[in-house]
Amino acid sequence: MKKLKVTVWNEFIHERKNEGSKKLYPAGMHKVIADGISKLGGMEVQTATLDEPEHGLTETAVQNTDVLVWWGHRAHGEVKDEIVERVKKRVLEGMGLIVLHSGHYSKIFKSLMGTNCSLKWREAAEKERLWNLEPSHPITEGIGEYIELPNTEMYGERFDIPTPDELIFVSWFEGGEVFRSGCTWRRGHGKVFYFRPGHETYPIFYNSQVIRVIWNACKWAAPQIIMADKCPNISNSLEKLSPKNVDFGKAGIQQ
Repeated sequence: MKKLKVTVWNEFIHERKNEGSKKLYPAGMHKVIADGISKLGGMEVQTATLDEPEHGLTETAVQNTDVLVWWGHRAHGEVKDEIVERVKKRVLEGMGLIVLHSGHYSKIFKSLMGTNCSLKWREAAEKERLWNLEPSHPITEGIGEYIELPNTEMYGERFDIPTPDELIFVSWFEGGEVFRSGCTWRRGHGKVFYFRPGHETYPIFYNSQVIRVIWNACKWAAPQIIMADKCPNISNSLEKLSPKNVDFGKAGIQQ
């Protein structure tokens, strides 16, 4: 069986400049995510980072990606617009996109959502409980009633996103806030999943349940079809058209 081709994209800035992040993720969060989903099997996983040529998302790389996993935070504005458009075009053609944590403010997510994607936040190492609202959904396969994370950054409502096609997880935080933490949308022929966990100074990507959700989501988002966006003028009809004796002119007004 052909393996799913997954690319894990990461800015890879915090892990080189922040001592806490460097200690947790010396090779980068992308490496931990890639290793985690690779171990679960069935996927050919590669990584890409901001400082690579074309951010590692060359035309060839994007064309050879079935599902793109995206983590960004400090450098959303440094992602070149032409690369964002390249990724967006491929999502509309059928590529899957998994957006993690602070990727909610990325150019690609905002462009696909058409909203500000803003939210409330607080960093106080508080407990988070992600309630599994859809236990029969492919994204929650192997996940119990909830995922509990002892220390996280809080994200709170209002989360300025379009109403999700499916709401998979809702988070409760120790401080009392709640948040839509697992949301799906279809855009063109592609599928998009936003998953909240994943702050750079907490060991969240070492959590087996978090990695399982990402792996599940990659399988769920796998392309069902890859079809270029077109708006063709079809001169030939399936059925024979009867002759017309009227002339409406270019403006559609009968002469």
